[in-house]
Amino acid sequence: MPEFFHDKKLYYTPIEFALGHIGGTWKMPILWRLQNNVLRYGELKKDIPHITDKMLASQLRELENKGLIRRTVYPVVPSKVEYSITAKGMKTIPVIETIMKYGYGLIKEEGIAYPPKQDI
Repeated sequence: MPEFFHDKKLYYTPIEFALGHIGGTWKMPILWRLQNNVLRYGELKKDIPHITDKMLASQLRELENKGLIRRTVYPVVPSKVEYSITAKGMKTIPVIETIMKYGYGLIKEEGIAYPPKQDI
């Protein structure tokens, strides 16, 4: 495959380029949660409990810069900011769903109890 440059970065495959948009630990879970909901920062943070504030802010900024989510700031005090998925972002949902189904299949093949039982 021919390599190409975009935003001063060299890419070797379209897969690498796509993963630059949605790859990593947190981007797909954020997009998944926004597919049917408009959420505020605190709601996302609560729904993704293991993400740090710094990482959530960074991932939201990257997703916004790629045009996958929209950040709406309301001129009220205290400030109100909402995040929603864009049409471009919605195109990632079938990809995320496919990866999720593949992951469930791997979990089943490995004999892993999922979801794990919670200790009471």
